[in-house]
Amino acid sequence: MIIASLAIFPTSEGASVSKYVKEVIKVIESSGLKSVTGGMNTTIESPDLATLFEVIQKAHAKITEMGAQRIHIDLNIDHRLDKDATIHSKLNALDKD
Repeated sequence: MIIASLAIFPTSEGASVSKYVKEVIKVIESSGLKSVTGGMNTTIESPDLATLFEVIQKAHAKITEMGAQRIHIDLNIDHRLDKDATIHSKLNALDKD
């Protein structure tokens, strides 16, 4: 399982970008992938890179359709091959001592 942290927003559209972020969240939620949105990014579980990148491309296209002239993307990916990691399992690991 791939766990990704994604922040995507325009940098050309002024100080408030919430209308763009709301549309990106809709794109991510409509993908059917499990996701958790926080104050600075959205964490996404994806079975593979192709599926993850498809969602990112759709989010990028949505912001472009809305007229943005410059788009910033932060993407961090954790792809564990030794076990099936999930958002939930990563958070549970923090509780263990």
